[in-house]
Amino acid sequence: MMQAFTRNYEDNSTEAGFQFTFYCDVCEDGFRSSFIESQTYKKGNLFKGLSRGVSAAAGLFGGLGGLSYAAHAGESVLSERFNGMSPDWHKEHENAFAAAQNESKQHYHRCHKCHKWVCDTCWNDEAGLCAECAPRVNVEIAAARADKMKRDIWDKADQTQVFHGDIEQKATFCPNCGKPAGQSKFCTSCGTSLGLNVCPKCGAENDQSVRFCGECGTKLK
Repeated sequence: MMQAFTRNYEDNSTEAGFQFTFYCDVCEDGFRSSFIESQTYKKGNLFKGLSRGVSAAAGLFGGLGGLSYAAHAGESVLSERFNGMSPDWHKEHENAFAAAQNESKQHYHRCHKCHKWVCDTCWNDEAGLCAECAPRVNVEIAAARADKMKRDIWDKADQTQVFHGDIEQKATFCPNCGKPAGQSKFCTSCGTSLGLNVCPKCGAENDQSVRFCGECGTKLK
């Protein structure tokens, strides 16, 4: 089994060629290696083309039976090779994997403390360690300032009074049945109007349950 230098990699190879993506052990950003064409696949396509040409020639001239058979046999072997991934293909695969690792390692750094392979973004060049083992001072200062600012904002918000009204709840009772009437214009129990009673003398608005005007004392209906 092939072992990558990073903790995570992806094999993007096909029967036509080989390519791999290696991911940073910290942020998981990836680098994809150059594509390497499979020589067995290339040769297989060439033999397939020869096979088709020989078959066509045999059909036209009625001869070359032995050569035609050999070409068909070769095509059959190549077909098996593609479907089953031949030993030659696997050898190419292993060699391409090694070449891809050598290429990709140039884009990564190995931390001597945690032994992770990390990309340039996760590498502290001044300390010679990854940014997890040796955080960048300017980055940590900026992050700490931002965190403190956020906490100060929340502390200030907790100390600031933003509501100055009175918190109270008034219950309206129907003047006819005496049951809670809710917030509707009519009692939900008996249908009595819950609108204010206007004083015919001074025009003041009074509750339906009031018998005398609260402003002038006039008797209300």
